Amino acid sequence: DLAAALNERGQVRYLRVEFAAALQDFTAAIECQPGFEVPYYNRGLVRYRLGDFDEAMKDFRKVLELNPQFEDAALSLKQAILDKEEKQKRGY
Repeated sequence: DLAAALNERGQVRYLRVEFAAALQDFTAAIECQPGFEVPYYNRGLVRYRLGDFDEAMKDFRKVLELNPQFEDAALSLKQAILDKEEKQKRGY
């Protein structure tokens, strides 16, 4: 289906470090199928890599709302919270 195809293309772009294009694909996948948790997770990973911890945390929380058993999302959320706190402590 289209959402899965967009998610797959986004993953390829993510691996190529084409973050802007990957974000577009993951967002399009979410728009196609809002109940599909995987693109939220993948978009959260891109946002995390870009240092946008607040938006990454929103995506990881949405994953857990859709699928509370998604362990990687729970771990990523914890890491994003820790990294945001560390960034704030250091003042940047």
